[in-house]
Amino acid sequence: MHVPSLLLAAASLPLAFAGGKGQEKKGLDFYAKKAGLKYFGAATDSPGQRERAGHEDAYAKYDQIMWKSGEFGQTTPTNGQKWLFVEPQQGVFNYTEGEIVTSKAQKAGMYLRCHALVWHSQLAPWVEAKTDWTPETLRAAIVSHVTKVARHWKGKCYAWDVVNEALNEDGTYRESVFYKVLGEEYIKLAFQTAAKVDPKAKLYYNDYNLESPGAKVEGAKRIVKMLKAAHIKIDGVGLQAHLIAEQHPTLDQHIDAIKGFVGTGVEVALTELDVRLKTPATAANLAQQKEAYKNIVGACVQVKGCIGVTIWDFYDPFSWVPYVFEGEGAPLLWFEDFSTHPAYDGVVEALTNKTRTPGRPWRT
Repeated sequence: MHVPSLLLAAASLPLAFAGGKGQEKKGLDFYAKKAGLKYFGAATDSPGQRERAGHEDAYAKYDQIMWKSGEFGQTTPTNGQKWLFVEPQQGVFNYTEGEIVTSKAQKAGMYLRCHALVWHSQLAPWVEAKTDWTPETLRAAIVSHVTKVARHWKGKCYAWDVVNEALNEDGTYRESVFYKVLGEEYIKLAFQTAAKVDPKAKLYYNDYNLESPGAKVEGAKRIVKMLKAAHIKIDGVGLQAHLIAEQHPTLDQHIDAIKGFVGTGVEVALTELDVRLKTPATAANLAQQKEAYKNIVGACVQVKGCIGVTIWDFYDPFSWVPYVFEGEGAPLLWFEDFSTHPAYDGVVEALTNKTRTPGRPWRT
């Protein structure tokens, strides 16, 4: 996306560069760790995925920021571990796409969040097309898939998004192929199997629109409580945090939602953060975007049980947003020319205690 130079001027020198002459730049991960978080990360795709996006010339600069700049201490394979890629045919497994990101993360010494074992979307066609699933055959398919995939990456994942997006907006269960055949049993089965295969990985339920109190938040809490009541391991809830610049929640709404999940006995992470805006970007909605990033990251910093932040890639041209939301885009922290959004400074402000409400305890 082309952004007028006047808008970029405000973003050309991130706060992380501030300091005396010769002072080394500090990345977002540095500030996150200093604030008490485990990491600040960015999801990424394999080079093969990016080639299809048509931005080959950006590889060198992109990879330098992603893997060598110190901005990020964690990553997630955006697509390469999803069912569509790893089990395209029943019983036929291909780990190539996920392994590209995994190997780069290991080389860079980054935490790896693994994503996602059971999800209704980006399923292999053979799962969706089959019309004669029985409870027995679908249980076997879930156990086989989770076992093989979790075993392949055993010991490499800080966390797994075990079940992704199982809820409707009103907190009821989504009518996926898994739910239609097995009901909520499929959630229990996926977590039980993942825990058995990779007991050291943190196991998460992951979903969007969990960033402020409401019916969907209560539905996600119900999943946590259901699993805990059945003595099934669940360690965290992932707040995807796909936000909108022009209508984002407040800092206090974010804090209340995060505290609500922590109160159920699990940790919380922001797992797919981006803040889309109407394009072309303007000074006004870039300022709104900055505030949205500052609020959500600041809330994570302020609540002790929130352990880390992942943005859903960092480079605008590689975002999923323009392909799904017509007329919207520029949701990340780096523009097409690799200058940073004003929101980058908002994140630094959040990580350096600039969102704390007077009188509110730090890292409650």
